[in-house]
Amino acid sequence: MLRELINKLSRSVSEQMVPSRRPYAAPLKVWFDPDVQSERAMDAARAACIMGETVDMSSSGIGFNVPFIRLKEKYLVNQDRVLNVEIDLPGGRVFMRVLGRRYEKVGMHSSVERFVVGASIESISEADKDLFETFLRTGEPRRVATTAERVGMATK
Repeated sequence: MLRELINKLSRSVSEQMVPSRRPYAAPLKVWFDPDVQSERAMDAARAACIMGETVDMSSSGIGFNVPFIRLKEKYLVNQDRVLNVEIDLPGGRVFMRVLGRRYEKVGMHSSVERFVVGASIESISEADKDLFETFLRTGEPRRVATTAERVGMATK
């Protein structure tokens, strides 16, 4: 009896400490910062991206599915390698910088082999953070009220 109560309390506390994950498959792009900071190098780095999709999202990180674990000689999961990620959510695109923490190979055959990467969010702009957290809370894009709705003239 006492053990059951302790287990229930422990589970409740751990659920509150870890942000809840929202499973959702949204298209995304992942790319590295260029070695040289110029406009041309930035465009080339963005063009050399890996396309994938999200697996789950939380306020502290994302999980995503990609066909490759590295781009040229750079691995997506490395101790201090920051990744640029652009996610297409229903309410718009969200840009964030993440740090790859872990990965797991999924798929039985080499033709369908993919990798699931877990990453923590390192930085995100306030506008993108607002859009992202609204999506996490509601599952829908942030809705902007029309002028008629703001002044109370909207019909129901």
